[in-house]
Amino acid sequence: MSVKELTKTYAAAAEPTLKGLSFAFPEKKIGGLLGPNGAGKTTTISILCGLVKADGGEVMIHGLPQDDAHREQIKRIIGIVPQQIALFPQLSAVENLTYFGNLYGYKGQSLQKKIMQHLEVFGLEKSAHKEIYKYSGGMKRRANIIAAILHEPDLLILDEPTAGVDVQSRSMILEFLRSYNERGASILYTSHLLEEAQSLCHEVVIMDEGKMILHGEPASLIAATPDCRNLEDVFLHCTGHALRD
Repeated sequence: MSVKELTKTYAAAAEPTLKGLSFAFPEKKIGGLLGPNGAGKTTTISILCGLVKADGGEVMIHGLPQDDAHREQIKRIIGIVPQQIALFPQLSAVENLTYFGNLYGYKGQSLQKKIMQHLEVFGLEKSAHKEIYKYSGGMKRRANIIAAILHEPDLLILDEPTAGVDVQSRSMILEFLRSYNERGASILYTSHLLEEAQSLCHEVVIMDEGKMILHGEPASLIAATPDCRNLEDVFLHCTGHALRD
């Protein structure tokens, strides 16, 4: 997966959101896209997923350009876990997952078996028929991930997947991501939890103001940055201590 010279300016915006952003992550690795608020992370992910069109630049997903000709093919390759819960609150987990499974062409008993297997892995089997609005924050996050992996994507893209969840749910989600990667999938992940990113990601990109600032393995970036003991120190060193809106 790679982006090259991505640019994006939203209508009525005073500044471009992306200013020639370029980076690449190797396949079958966990890559972290990190940056302060307003850095352009969510826009970048939206462009990668084909939800937003860049003004300029190039996006490659597993060797395919992200364009109209390859949009449907790429949709089957990627799974998207947005920051906001993308589930119907009045429907149960099984009803939600049946709907999303149907979108990818899965039906009948084979789909129901797949759904129940995932619910069991994510500790949700006892709440399978409970409406989503009755779920805790951590349960919603876990169900949100299941909806993105029913079609077994080769690239899983997650925007703040552990935001606002309890310790147990966070631990379970991170262990699942490691396991999913070990099965051969690529993962792109954003988070403001730098300790989490340091332990999870094989490589990270730190971006700010729509551009890449640093790219490399967390341990290498820490070693190469003076007086930095961890990835959070590196992050603050290159993006500054000023508060962001």
